[in-house]
Amino acid sequence: MIRSEILDGGLQRVTLARPEKANALTGAMLRELTGIFRESTARALVLTGEGRVFSAGADLEEAHRGLGVSPLWEELSGAVAAHPGLTIAALNGTLAGGAMGMALACDLRIAVPGARFFYPVMRLGFLPQPSDPGRMAALVGPARAKMLLMGGQKIDAQEALAWGLVDRVVADPLAEAERLVADVLAAAPHHVTAIKRMCGPET
Repeated sequence: MIRSEILDGGLQRVTLARPEKANALTGAMLRELTGIFRESTARALVLTGEGRVFSAGADLEEAHRGLGVSPLWEELSGAVAAHPGLTIAALNGTLAGGAMGMALACDLRIAVPGARFFYPVMRLGFLPQPSDPGRMAALVGPARAKMLLMGGQKIDAQEALAWGLVDRVVADPLAEAERLVADVLAAAPHHVTAIKRMCGPET
């Protein structure tokens, strides 16, 4: 359900491949993704999904058994944030719930025009992943983070762009991501990591 490929030029593409379930994430998928990010030394890594939804968040059956509050989500977002290369979330569709964490931890987020964004932890009675509110507030500001996390707001791609939650809205985010990494793939790995660190510490 997770596909990892090294493409020509050294780009690593990681795909959520469970489109029949809106790429809902199981515990096994979270562990696999965490391992991929921890082991990856690619200068650029693009995370995307199959189908019309990037991810609906936690698999419902596993959420009822406690996945919604599992530390696996935080382990994954931490592994994404610690990746030494440029990481881009190419959001092929809606991003919801706990799946928000790994996208927030990426360096860049590019979305299709039809994407929607929501994180219904208040309604579900869960706390968000520990790092998510800080990463979200760093992008959109504290008040808008509260609108999403406490007010239960669902926003579309254009509003997400205006807020700073995503960096670009395009018809083909995967192709756009692959264009953006061209200079990174031509550079030395230590150069990539150095500039990434100079742009700011992990949040």
